[in-house]
Amino acid sequence: MAKATSRPRAQEGAVGTAISPSAQAYADVGATSPVQPANGDTLSGATTSDTLQTFTLDDLAQYTREGVFGPTASDVFRVFYVGRDDVHSVLKHLFSRVRLSVKMNMFGYDDDELNTILFGLVKDPTIMVQVTLDKSQASGVHEKKILASNQANNPEAFAADFVVGQSDTHQISHTKGGVLDGIVAFEGSTNWSSSGEGTGISLAAAKQHPGFKAQNNTLVVYISPYEIAKFSARLDYEHGVAARQPQPALATS
Repeated sequence: MAKATSRPRAQEGAVGTAISPSAQAYADVGATSPVQPANGDTLSGATTSDTLQTFTLDDLAQYTREGVFGPTASDVFRVFYVGRDDVHSVLKHLFSRVRLSVKMNMFGYDDDELNTILFGLVKDPTIMVQVTLDKSQASGVHEKKILASNQANNPEAFAADFVVGQSDTHQISHTKGGVLDGIVAFEGSTNWSSSGEGTGISLAAAKQHPGFKAQNNTLVVYISPYEIAKFSARLDYEHGVAARQPQPALATS
């Protein structure tokens, strides 16, 4: 992990607009990676190292096969590769440190563990959660079961925070990403599923265990305030479009 003294400071934008305080914090803070809760839940009474307020991209090096990022790695984004890196743990790391807000749109939503973390945030009255899901995928057996369970768990919270739908031209809602606490975003081709994330990968093993499956997917994590602002606005738009559409019946027999 790069030391704080070696990280370049954020500069003013090309048109003289100052970078936001959160972006400057990334240049100034060199925190070590927080300890991941064993059950993936958020921590009550968490210290600042357990939040995204002190997050740096270098915190995620532990989930790469190399265990470190090279000296020419970008200061504002990092790319992770399903089947090579532990993408599932990258997502767990990020979501378990949310303390303020989640805005996301996910095409395939089949990860029970990430759903448990996310719905824990839904039930926290201090955290704003906004989730948009694709209509075609929500009708799948496993995803429908997850959503029905969420709805039964807390109907009011589910109705307030989750919508299922299509694009504004009635095509699939294929976005796969989100903005967390307004300061870090993720995007790419990775669906929330076991093979989509390559869940269970051993970073140290030359050969994975029998039954391990990983699709060819990427996950980009970035901290560019400009791109985060644009993506956040687009997520709001996609959520609004889906919210105006009829919502599917999720109850399972």
